[in-house]
Amino acid sequence: MAVSPEAVLGTTVAFSFILFGNAITQSFMGVPALLVDFPSPSSPEHPARARLLGRQWPVFWVVGNQFFRPISTLGIFGYAYTSWVASSQGPDGRLGDWRPYAVSALCHLITVVHSAANMQPINQKIDALREPKGKVDPKQAESYARKWIKFNTVRLITPVVAGSLALFQLLRTN
Repeated sequence: MAVSPEAVLGTTVAFSFILFGNAITQSFMGVPALLVDFPSPSSPEHPARARLLGRQWPVFWVVGNQFFRPISTLGIFGYAYTSWVASSQGPDGRLGDWRPYAVSALCHLITVVHSAANMQPINQKIDALREPKGKVDPKQAESYARKWIKFNTVRLITPVVAGSLALFQLLRTN
């Protein structure tokens, strides 16, 4: 029994918007909540608060690695498959032009590569704050988290572009 390309596409679009919602939650609610009243590096409270940030960080990191990374990866394959099917159907097929789906696959690829190349080093620094032993500068704790928020913007933009392009293309053809 074959899975219909429309089912693959619908699932993949849903994945894109799940990723978008997660990025909004983390960037605008979760991580900022960890930074509320974060003491300055000169404060005697700073070292304890930096360690607390490091101890709290695995909650974000584990969810990202175990739940959202596979979803991003499935997004690549789902959109690539849909693009391939659309190209084999031709421009007048049920799925329409293949190119928006290819761009959507590329958006998810960018998300995965950006996460590995740019986000993982920041994750490691924040995680190392739990027991800073020369690996990381605890005085930079808040800076690391704010950089993480800034870099997470890519993971906010790329899935919404991917999902919107694919959804628009599907709606346009039907």
